Amino acid sequence: MQEDFERTLRPLWLRGLGGDEAAYRQALEMIAARLRAYFKRRLASLPDDVEDLVQETLLALHLQRATYDRSVPLGAWAHAIARHKLVDLWRRRGRRQVEVSLELDDASEALAVSQSEAQPARRDLSVLLALLPAAQRDAILMIKVEGLTVTEASARSGVSVSALKVQVHRGLARLAALVRQQR
Repeated sequence: MQEDFERTLRPLWLRGLGGDEAAYRQALEMIAARLRAYFKRRLASLPDDVEDLVQETLLALHLQRATYDRSVPLGAWAHAIARHKLVDLWRRRGRRQVEVSLELDDASEALAVSQSEAQPARRDLSVLLALLPAAQRDAILMIKVEGLTVTEASARSGVSVSALKVQVHRGLARLAALVRQQR
């Protein structure tokens, strides 16, 4: 089912990026339907926020469409953006107010990639992260992968907020350089 969604969505999205307005609108409608289901499951206690998050995510997808990497499954890219929007809401509201489940490996995710697609990406990320100094790797894992705020990561690690920001910045720059070398 996920593969069918991706197989139908991807050509529409790519045609939309090429200027086909009808295909782009249809792709956004397909994504919006998935987003509504995704957010409804996670925001049962905040049903009024579902449509706002759908619209915020669609806007983000639209604004970031030029950054879409065609080698990445479109559903995974859209899911990542949706997840960030959900985490933003979660942070704004406070973790105890919003009852959400952000399982990274939930196989039933509406927009998640299949395990067969996700494993190589995880393996590649693990290989790249292993090449970083421990401080940079740990900072990236806490802040970018686990989704902790810099303050939370600082409290957990005992490293200052400014030092964590520097480690994340340097680590991401190093990761980008490593990826460029592999092309």
